[in-house]
Amino acid sequence: MNINIVERSKHVLLEVGATPILYLMMVLSVISVAIMIERGWFFATVSENIEKLAAALAQRLNEHDVPGARSLMSTSKSAEAAIVAAGLQQLERGADAAQEAMASATALQRMRLERRLAFLGTLGNNAPFIGLLGTVIGIVSAFEKLQSAGAGGNGPATDVMGAIAEALVATAIGLVVAIPAVAAYNYFQRRIRSTLANSDALTHILLAYAKGEAVSNHGGSAQEPERRPAPVARDAAEPFSVQGVSSLPS
Repeated sequence: MNINIVERSKHVLLEVGATPILYLMMVLSVISVAIMIERGWFFATVSENIEKLAAALAQRLNEHDVPGARSLMSTSKSAEAAIVAAGLQQLERGADAAQEAMASATALQRMRLERRLAFLGTLGNNAPFIGLLGTVIGIVSAFEKLQSAGAGGNGPATDVMGAIAEALVATAIGLVVAIPAVAAYNYFQRRIRSTLANSDALTHILLAYAKGEAVSNHGGSAQEPERRPAPVARDAAEPFSVQGVSSLPS
């Protein structure tokens, strides 16, 4: 039974061959290149000079020009500006409301930035294995032809060499597809981390303004707690009595 399963599996592999694997790798390569181009164009269009944007935001907030800050964020296409804009919309409700709004906007922008990158990561991790599958099929075909040649069949040595070459080509194409996909995935992940770090810097500028305004509206400082006088120490030689307890400050 086991021999029949092995023989059937071998015949299935030989009938399929490594050629469909090569075509599959080519299709995946075209898709990955298309995603790289689309993501590269997307990150180029949403890029922003964060130092300039942060300085302009701080200037408007220092001038208490909240509508101007909203207008500044609305004219920018960057993810950082979209996050800060969400906080500006809730600024009148306080710093906590603005912080929660920006946290929600950060989650949405992260999904927007990471769109289609899962395909690149998956392809980069699995393309070598797909190529290895083609290699295994090619090697099985090569040994099958060697067996036929050894048994006096019509399998010439050129067929064997061609099968081995096909197996090596499958491995090579798998690596050619995987390496750019992994490199692009790592690059875009770095861009996402940089974008989120920039947005974090901008959100702190807005929260600093919101908390400063809250303190100003409440009189400039928090009310100090009432200081109670320290209890008077009792002499160890003095006998303890109810009168001594009543004399302590309340």
